[in-house]
Formats: sequence, structure tokens, C-alpha cells
Amino acid sequence: MKENLNKHPTENVTAVILAGGRAQRMNGQDKGLLLLNGKPVIEYIINTLRPQVEHILINANRNHERYRQYGFAVIPDIVGGYFGPLAGMASGIQAAATEYIVSVPCDSPLIPDNLVSVLYRSLQLAQARLCVAHDCERMQPVYALLHRSLLPSLLDYLERGERKVETWCALQNPALADFSHSPQTFLNINSPADLEAVERYLREPGGTNS
Repeated sequence: MKENLNKHPTENVTAVILAGGRAQRMNGQDKGLLLLNGKPVIEYIINTLRPQVEHILINANRNHERYRQYGFAVIPDIVGGYFGPLAGMASGIQAAATEYIVSVPCDSPLIPDNLVSVLYRSLQLAQARLCVAHDCERMQPVYALLHRSLLPSLLDYLERGERKVETWCALQNPALADFSHSPQTFLNINSPADLEAVERYLREPGGTNS
């Protein structure tokens, strides 16, 4: 039976929120727990993801109890210490019971409500195992849909001491999903100035505030 490419199988996708970094440019503050207009950043992400998937995991290497309060399993990196987004993706695949995971960073509160369906449609059309968001200028590789069969490749890459998520993604011949129509998707919070910029965006007419 031919799949409906306009609708992704929510029951077969686990969202993995990547909150495992050191946040050095934020003086070590946990970016997922930063307050944005009085609400932790991760809450915006959770609220947007809930209708898109049936399963959510939080990848974190600290503040586990704080993150568990949201009612989801919290998983640390399975390799190394603070090895970056690829370690979080690998950890998510290993922990998930679904065929696919979708990864999103914990510091991007403006992800769209069709993120997963757009990634899934592009992946299916290309018959690929990996689909990465693209902003019309470059890949945004931490916004990605991955098939669980990619785990051995991820682990091999990490065990060789490699860390660059863009390089690993390029090696997988990924499908690219066009998000040039929603550039706010990729507004992330890497500094106090970024936090102020996102707050300003949310105050603008038409700004979303999930």
C-alpha cells in the first residue's frame, strides 16, 4: 500500500530534544531551562512537538531531575562526555523503540508545527535514511529525521574521534527538506543577545508563542 506522503506516521517517530551541551557561550547555563518570557525554552519545544509525535525523549547530561518533571525519559550521552549533537542522536536512536527519530536542539523555541511531516515527506520522496532541514543557504543538521539503521554509522564515526555533525550528515547522502519559508525555525539561543532577539521576535505581530 502506498504511503500518504503528506502525513507522517506519528506513532513511528520519537522526538529527541538535544539538551546535552555545555552551553559555554551562555556561561554554562543549561539552555533548555533558560526562561523565555517567563517560561523555560524547552517548554516551547515540547508544546510544538507533542502533536507531531507520540514519543519524546530528552537527551541531557545534567539537570536530569529538572527535565524529568516534564514526564519524559531523560537519556545521557551513550558515548564520551559532551561529544556534541551526534552523541545525542546516537543516544536517542538507541533508546527509542521507533523506526525513526527526529532531532531538535533544546535552544530553538520556534520550530514549526509541520517540522516532522516536512522532513518525513522529503525523506520518503528521496528514499533516504536521513533527512536534514535546509534554510536555502546551508544544511541545518541538528534538525533531522534519522532512520534507526544509522546507529552503527554514528557510533563508528564518534569512536574514530570525529564530532562534526555536518560532515557525518553529508556522508549519508541525505535528503534535504526546504524550510526557507520559515527561517525563524533556526533562531537559536547561543548567547544572551540571542535570547533577547527571540524575545523581540515573539513580541512582534505574527510572532508565535506556543
